[in-house]
Amino acid sequence: MTIREQTEAIEKQILHPNACLSSQSKGRQKKEKEDDIRTCFQRDRDRIIHSKAFRRLKHKTQVFLAPKGDHYRTRLTHTLEVSQIARTIARALRLNEDLTEAIALGHDLGHTPFGHAGEDVLREIYPGGFKHYEQSLRVVDVLERNGQGLNLTHEVRDGIVKHSKGKGEIFSSRNRSETLEGQIVRASDAIAYINHDLDDSLRAGVLKRSELPPEFLRIGETHAKRIGAMVRDVINYSISTGLKEVSMGDEMKATTHAMKDFLYKNVYERDLSKKEFKKARKILLDLYNYYMEHSDEVFKEFPKESIDNKERMVCDFIAGMTDRFALLTYERLFLPQPWLVL
Repeated sequence: MTIREQTEAIEKQILHPNACLSSQSKGRQKKEKEDDIRTCFQRDRDRIIHSKAFRRLKHKTQVFLAPKGDHYRTRLTHTLEVSQIARTIARALRLNEDLTEAIALGHDLGHTPFGHAGEDVLREIYPGGFKHYEQSLRVVDVLERNGQGLNLTHEVRDGIVKHSKGKGEIFSSRNRSETLEGQIVRASDAIAYINHDLDDSLRAGVLKRSELPPEFLRIGETHAKRIGAMVRDVINYSISTGLKEVSMGDEMKATTHAMKDFLYKNVYERDLSKKEFKKARKILLDLYNYYMEHSDEVFKEFPKESIDNKERMVCDFIAGMTDRFALLTYERLFLPQPWLVL
């Protein structure tokens, strides 16, 4: 018996009956020989961590554009926080941690530079629209490994494309992941960003503690206590359903949505944020239009079907940029450069 087979046997013994077992995965789009050490979900996790798209997350905006402070979150630190919250919940519920972790680490690979401002621009100008969760799936299916994709399992791909809820109902049954592990990531994503965006906003002086609604402070006086309370609620409620779904109790769910709505109104869509996002919007619009006219300058790492579709190729190129790369490229293309005098 291989180490992988031993791990799969242990999963059958210790995981909840509703957990997604590695040995029962629906498989990959392209069939592969199984590894003798790692389960299929462990391999997916490793492929995501070693991908170029994952490394680029360290220079992509979470909320604040190009923050100068060292302690503000980026897409990468957000992803790591989601992963840790999700693993805590998965372990408590005796669900598959490896599957949960793989989905969490891959869920935001398709995010644009400049956060949701970048997503709004591409949604507006790219024919057919743009959604970051669909782009995340495209990254792992098509764009990574020079057009070969990562060939992830069905369950990880399902969790990635169904993790997002935008302004809508966080725990809606619409577009819900078919695995409980995917549902954990959706809940953990909300718990992470609501709390760390609040924390970063307080640190930046965008919000004052006195402005926070009292129900936020009732669930916890500190960042850590609020996360702890929300995680416990997800665990306890999900157990109470017999693990039919992963969600929150009505009271905590209402508070969570109130926190999300508060952040949209007072942080994401406040006048100062809109002013900065307008600048980001101009940068991406100009870059998109430039590369539509000079598509021969786009990196030649895209799959053939993208190269044959200029709009798709340029969209992929812009979406894959980091904030820093977008700014440097804009400066090189549109701002006067100093002459080199020898």
